[in-house]
Amino acid sequence: MVDIESDGPIPGDFSMVCFGAVLVNERLDTTFYGKLKPVSAKFNTEALAVSGFSREETLDFEDPERVMYDFEEWIIKNSKGRPIFISDNNGFDWMFICWYFHHFIGRNPFGYSSRRLSDLYCGLEKDTFAQWKHLRQTQHTHHPVDDARGNAEVLLHMKREMGLKIAL
Repeated sequence: MVDIESDGPIPGDFSMVCFGAVLVNERLDTTFYGKLKPVSAKFNTEALAVSGFSREETLDFEDPERVMYDFEEWIIKNSKGRPIFISDNNGFDWMFICWYFHHFIGRNPFGYSSRRLSDLYCGLEKDTFAQWKHLRQTQHTHHPVDDARGNAEVLLHMKREMGLKIAL
């Protein structure tokens, strides 16, 4: 389960500020957190504010290439078979993670596809308007590890209580 925070709407023109990942297992105790130096001079003040960091702070973050190599290693170490990228809003989160992987290391260990948590839930409920965020146990704080953990809790609920077939 992955969550990202950015300083704008698209990668390249804007930057991914930080991201978190949680290995979905019963403990949810295997995590990754990366803070990335901006890749562009452009930033949206309101978008950046969501992350809780100032522009000056982000300038001291890690080199994006190093972070993406470290994330790839974490994925390989903690995955069984092909890893599956799942997020709350994969249209947004996937766009940044995929771009950063391909731009900085020339490959994406997740391949070319992703899953959206909300769509999985709506499918199980057979209702495209079904609401699921009340199932999070961890508060949604916009710290990407917290948010990924809360979303992973929902995925575990869907497996345990709703019959979602997913290998953990």
